[in-house]
Amino acid sequence: MRTIGPSELIINPDGSIYHINLKPEHIAPTIIFVGDQDRVEKVARHFDHIEFSTQKREFKTIVGSIKNKRFTVISTGIGPDNIDIVLNEIDALVNIDLKSREIKNQLTSLEIVRIGTSGSLQHDIPVDSIVLGKYGMGFDGVLHFYQNQGIFETKLENAFIDHSGYPKERSRPYIVKNNPILEEKLLSEQIFAGITATAGGFYGPQGRVLRLSVQDNLMNKKIENFKHGQLRITNMEMETSVIYGLSRLLGHRAVSMNAIIANRADLTFSKDPYAAVENLIRYTLDKLSS
Repeated sequence: MRTIGPSELIINPDGSIYHINLKPEHIAPTIIFVGDQDRVEKVARHFDHIEFSTQKREFKTIVGSIKNKRFTVISTGIGPDNIDIVLNEIDALVNIDLKSREIKNQLTSLEIVRIGTSGSLQHDIPVDSIVLGKYGMGFDGVLHFYQNQGIFETKLENAFIDHSGYPKERSRPYIVKNNPILEEKLLSEQIFAGITATAGGFYGPQGRVLRLSVQDNLMNKKIENFKHGQLRITNMEMETSVIYGLSRLLGHRAVSMNAIIANRADLTFSKDPYAAVENLIRYTLDKLSS
């Protein structure tokens, strides 16, 4: 069995894993990802009991429970690169023996739910609503660094590339489906669902123009107009596709829930984004703990 070297799996002197500063006992069966470290406390205030908290860099964690169901809520920070760190380290805590540095024979599958914020790309998805990502479309390229056979929705990718004339010099967009069982638990009539696009940055990669011009100033319109059967691209943020892709590869179950705080099609922004996020937190925790 392969032994993973100290430079590849870094363990802190106290036995915690390098970036997120957690030990195996801190990983509950259900993990909640939030981007903003301040949002960890906002989720945890709904817990009936808190058993552990810590923070290192932007990675703040609280472990607690609701109705005897344990949760680990952790802030990932912003972007696909941070998701790559957090998801790999969480998986290592449950599926690698940190002492022997060998992969365990019996693997653990976790339930991972993102509670995030996002911008709608459609006129009919208003600010303060909630979007569930049935698929994640990645413009970031992270998944192309892994052996990824069998997880991509190639026909859907090709349809989008043909529709948008996506430049070949960029990383090929990839599309990964969520976990349908977890989706069924979280979806309801009041929730919008579709393809959540994941960008590798906030400004140019999402078509925002300040002082720098973008390479294709019509790309957002092409994204907004894309349809494949009943599917359309509902919103854009910076984490979902990597969560879906790494979760599929590692054997975890993932769904991304986003509070819509901006509507890019209408150029509008929520008057109370904190209330929109609180509504999403309450909705998601109620569904997960019921």
